[in-house]
Amino acid sequence: MKKDIYIFNNGELKRKDNTLYFEGNEGKKYLPVENINNIWIFGEVDINKRFLEFASEKEILIHFFNFYGYYVGTFYPREHLNSGFVTLKQAEHYLDQEKRLKLAKKFVEGAVENILVVLRYYKNRGCDVELEIEDIRQNKEGINKAKDIESLMANEGNIRDVYYKCFDKIIKKDEFVFEKRSKRPPLNKLNALISFGNSLLYTSVLGEIYQTQLDPRIGYLHSTNTRKFTLNLDVAEIFKPSIVDRVIFSLINKNVLSSKDFENQLNGIILNQNGKKKFIEEYNEKLETVFKHQKLNASVSYKRLVRLELYKIQKHITEDEEYQPFVVRW
Repeated sequence: MKKDIYIFNNGELKRKDNTLYFEGNEGKKYLPVENINNIWIFGEVDINKRFLEFASEKEILIHFFNFYGYYVGTFYPREHLNSGFVTLKQAEHYLDQEKRLKLAKKFVEGAVENILVVLRYYKNRGCDVELEIEDIRQNKEGINKAKDIESLMANEGNIRDVYYKCFDKIIKKDEFVFEKRSKRPPLNKLNALISFGNSLLYTSVLGEIYQTQLDPRIGYLHSTNTRKFTLNLDVAEIFKPSIVDRVIFSLINKNVLSSKDFENQLNGIILNQNGKKKFIEEYNEKLETVFKHQKLNASVSYKRLVRLELYKIQKHITEDEEYQPFVVRW
């Protein structure tokens, strides 16, 4: 099974014959090139053209994050599975406002259904979130009524605002109070965790898109504009509640994270290197978690589930097989 490599130290990534290695203060570490899907770089790492050519040949994506943990960009090798037909069908669904809106609504529906699953899970464990669940149920009716992408996204935003109000009830720790959603920069620890987790998920989905015939530049809920990639943002919406948010709740409620894992930067708060490592370890464990898929009657991991979701989207676009987003069942 192929895996992801995470690099936090400073150094150089180099090619030697048919292998790759990382050279830092602790010496050389050779990388199993045939078993790598993605390399995630958080440290100050130098690379050269020879290395990138070899990474491209081996179909390895390289994701770059800056010192603050913000996603910078991805080295996306030449598409090896790309299809002109699929790209044209994607563009057709984007340019046709009715088709685009229909698909965008599916992403929001999937996100909201998975939000409700998470809230019911914690309600059954004593969290007082019944009012928020009912509020979200009522707001959910606005999804089908939305006449355009803007009103659809506004409806989703309202639902997430209600959902985020539940975080303090689920976590119940003053050290990790939510207050309100804040991004660049996150203004408290919980927002720092959400931003970092979402960035990881965006890049994980991008890595899975590379293994399909889909073009990541053509999204539907998120407009295809000056952004390099948008389809990964769409698909990630479905999985944020069951992957990112569950990772956050687990890390905090199990006391894995503390104030020592954060630092003040850029007038806000970010995870320090130790905190990022803890998050990534729990995140990877979640991606590799295997559960019984009811429709397939087979065991799949969350990582595999993302790939299956992409195949369903491709069938919707190319074969008119209506896409139904995955809703997790616990």
